[in-house]
Amino acid sequence: MKTNQLFLLTGLATVALPACVQKDKKEVPEKPMNILYIMCDDHSYQTISAYDQRFIETPNIDRIANEGVRFTNSFVANSLSGPSRACLLTGKHSHKNGFTDNTKRFDGSQQTFPKLLKQAGYQTAIVGKWHLTSDPTGFDYWNILTGQGDYYNPYFIDNGEKKQIEGYATNITTDLALDWLDNKRDKNKPFCLLLHHKAPHRTWMPDTCDLDLYEDVVYPVPETFY
Repeated sequence: MKTNQLFLLTGLATVALPACVQKDKKEVPEKPMNILYIMCDDHSYQTISAYDQRFIETPNIDRIANEGVRFTNSFVANSLSGPSRACLLTGKHSHKNGFTDNTKRFDGSQQTFPKLLKQAGYQTAIVGKWHLTSDPTGFDYWNILTGQGDYYNPYFIDNGEKKQIEGYATNITTDLALDWLDNKRDKNKPFCLLLHHKAPHRTWMPDTCDLDLYEDVVYPVPETFY
């Protein structure tokens, strides 16, 4: 099983609570809750130790799983890179949102959940991998990798301006998101931030400090490898 979407949903699970379990209107929080959605690209469940401890340890992801919600029986409408994002944004199957494969161009004029949140008073932002060809719409701030993105010294498009940033894609993506959270948003408004990582999509290149991390580890070849 491989899915392009990794849900780290401590915040989103909390956002859903008022509608699901709070029947008394007096209990509904007065202040809207912030939403942070983190997506890893092509991250298999076998390489998240909250699900499978045979191959790797992922303590930070595991902490979020332990303190939030861990899905054990979930499905995706389309597990390809761009189409999965189009499904996420629109809530529609690929044949309805028009982005059926990575050769298409996403129609940004259609309704998306960031647009609805903006109408509700949220600040919206996306940082990292986009891979939908057209420019993002419905976001107050967007800073996206070009195409699939590169791991080392990648190019980003910062609200329309293309810039090359020195460093490793995962670190840069995280730093850009933190910079928006800390310095660029209106802190009087609730926010929805989509944080989309390129890793661990092929070509599976780690940060240079981790190149030899598993040098002494031997992984068995799966029976179905060939």
